[in-house]
Amino acid sequence: EPEAFLALMTKLREVSGRWLTAQAEAGADALQLFDTWAGWLNPITYERQVMEHSRFVFHNLKGTGCPTIHFAVGAPHLIELLSQAGSDVLGVDWRLSIDEAWNRFSMDCAIQGNLDPTVLLGSEQHIRRAVIDVMQRVDRRPGHIFNLGHGILPQTPPHSVTIAMDAVRSYEATAA
Repeated sequence: EPEAFLALMTKLREVSGRWLTAQAEAGADALQLFDTWAGWLNPITYERQVMEHSRFVFHNLKGTGCPTIHFAVGAPHLIELLSQAGSDVLGVDWRLSIDEAWNRFSMDCAIQGNLDPTVLLGSEQHIRRAVIDVMQRVDRRPGHIFNLGHGILPQTPPHSVTIAMDAVRSYEATAA
């Protein structure tokens, strides 16, 4: 049903755009478009049926003054296309190493990610090692925003988040 899909995508881009604009008007510092189902699509389908809608949203958010983030779950095979959708930042999940992700698209946008959320269920030593691995892969390139490679799991101990953020700060302090 190509016509029904187009109608749905048109409605979704309008609603998403209005919602994100309202977030900016309410004082958000950044706006993130989650493309939850993009990973299920092959590159041709994404480019032909979805990408224009993401571009529409990001184009219309330019006037908000907020940086925009595009995050698609399970979509390492789409990284090049996602980076062309018009966001300021590309969120990358944990399924693709951050250095490989960065090497696969132009440096026109920053990159956010991509610690595996399950790492935060491990020991302090495991968390610190995994954070350092991500940071070393970034290799102090400008434009990196450290983040999980997807949402925090409900069973994650809050202290594990503190450990991860401390590891990021400690790593960054050695760069100064």
